[in-house]
Amino acid sequence: MLTTSRPPIPAPVSADMRLTDLQLGTRARVVSVTAADAAAPAELGRRLAELGFLPGEAVRIVARGLMARAPIAVRIGTGTFALRLFEAACIRVCPELPQPA
Repeated sequence: MLTTSRPPIPAPVSADMRLTDLQLGTRARVVSVTAADAAAPAELGRRLAELGFLPGEAVRIVARGLMARAPIAVRIGTGTFALRLFEAACIRVCPELPQPA
C-alpha cells in the first residue's frame, strides 16, 4: 500500500496594511481603526467610525494631494472624504483581489 503525504496547506497570511500605503484606485476592506501612535487624539477613532470607517466596509483612495504631506481623498460607501495622512494611517485595510472580467 502506497501512502503519499501532502505538504501542509499554509494558513492565509493577513495582508492588512495602512490605508496610506494603498495604491490609488485599489479596492480594499477596512480591517480595523486604531490610533497610529500615542500622539493621535483619543476621539479620532470615534470620528472615523462616524464617517463610516468600520470593519468590513469597502474603501478606495480616489486622489492624492500633489505634495508628500497633502491629504488624500477616500471613497467609502457613497461618500468621499479628505483625510489627513495621520488620520488615514489609523485605518488598517486588506486589499481585495481584482475580479476576473
